[in-house]
Amino acid sequence: MTDETIDQASDAIDAGTVARLLDSVGGDASFVDELVDAYLGDAPNHLTAIGTAIAAGSAEDLVRPAHTLKSSSATVGALGLSTIARELELNARAGSLEGAAERHRAATAEYARVTDSLAEWRAGGWQPVED
Repeated sequence: MTDETIDQASDAIDAGTVARLLDSVGGDASFVDELVDAYLGDAPNHLTAIGTAIAAGSAEDLVRPAHTLKSSSATVGALGLSTIARELELNARAGSLEGAAERHRAATAEYARVTDSLAEWRAGGWQPVED
């Protein structure tokens, strides 16, 4: 991974959210590891369910996985991914799939950045990487 790639991956996770998460668990980095592991285990399933709902033309089936991805991404600091999932959810709740395929592609790409960034954060003990 180049320095530029690391910088790009780093901005996929909000430092303030990570700090609040770590604080909320009393500084227990191993507990944050567990939360992130659960997120990394679940998020691909939500992305798959979103893709399946879009392929089936079912806005109704898109709501739950988009909502769950939105919330869980926000919890770990993946605010960009959370925003994309929120847009998917809101449109699906309105019965619209307009732009859903593009948003799904964007969410999938952003998830790749999120996984890289979370690996960096984990390696640093959930502390910000200093330049």
